[in-house]
Amino acid sequence: MSSMLLQLAVLGVALAAAALILISFVAFITATKMPHIHQHEEEKFFLNARGQKETLPSIWDSPTKRLSVVVPSYNEEKRLPVMMDEALDYLEERQKQDPTFTYEVIVVDDGSKDQTSKVAFKYCQKYGSDKVRVITLVKNRGKGGAIRMGIFSSRGEKILMADADGATKFPDVEKLEKGLNDLQPWPEQMAIACGSRAHLEKESIAQRSYFRTLLMYGFHFLVWFLCVKGVRDTQCGFKLFTREAASRTFSSLHIERWAFDVELLYIAQFFKIPIAEIAVNWTEIEECSKTNSQCGSS
Repeated sequence: MSSMLLQLAVLGVALAAAALILISFVAFITATKMPHIHQHEEEKFFLNARGQKETLPSIWDSPTKRLSVVVPSYNEEKRLPVMMDEALDYLEERQKQDPTFTYEVIVVDDGSKDQTSKVAFKYCQKYGSDKVRVITLVKNRGKGGAIRMGIFSSRGEKILMADADGATKFPDVEKLEKGLNDLQPWPEQMAIACGSRAHLEKESIAQRSYFRTLLMYGFHFLVWFLCVKGVRDTQCGFKLFTREAASRTFSSLHIERWAFDVELLYIAQFFKIPIAEIAVNWTEIEECSKTNSQCGSS
């Protein structure tokens, strides 16, 4: 009994702290101006397949690809190849079936201490820099910051963010595309489709302790109550944007690390951008190589 009371007391403190953090975050983003994005000189270029420097394109240019895939990566030299192989096999096959389909994959190395950039660059050499590009950040910005840097250098009409661990089955991008199309007509060409693991909740609850389950429900309630309505899974790292929606939301993003997804969707709803939540196939990947602040915040 005393153990249960202790757990409930800890839960109460944790939820109160989370509430204060979320309230502070909502107040912060509504009270401050759009952030100035600092970019190091080295981050304005990428290496082509021959190892020569080229200037990165801009999201404010006209799109030249159907789909951009942005892959934030921090110390992912071991897991990245599995994700890249699955993604590129799918994208190449799709292009073979439909020659009008064009794509690019942008791997953003978020200041890794391992060989993430080198591993990613091998795909650039294999497929060419028109299809695979590597952006190496000078220092770690956090997952949200890394994704933003990739999105701001994208050429796609639609832009997908996908985790480097390959937890979501890449072909499920078609489900997100359908979800996006079902939202038409898009106001100002803006719409977002979020991959969701909410349908797996019963399975995950069975594997969690009672205490962790309470924390999960508490976090979801606070997000719903204070920030984002109508999206059950804000944290899934598989999201598809129209070019205009990506530009609008990421230009206004203040948070670059944990909970950036919550702010992103809050901004989207603030601008009345329609959002679809789509169930995707997802598998938990072990051996997280990220920092503690990034693990588990897809």
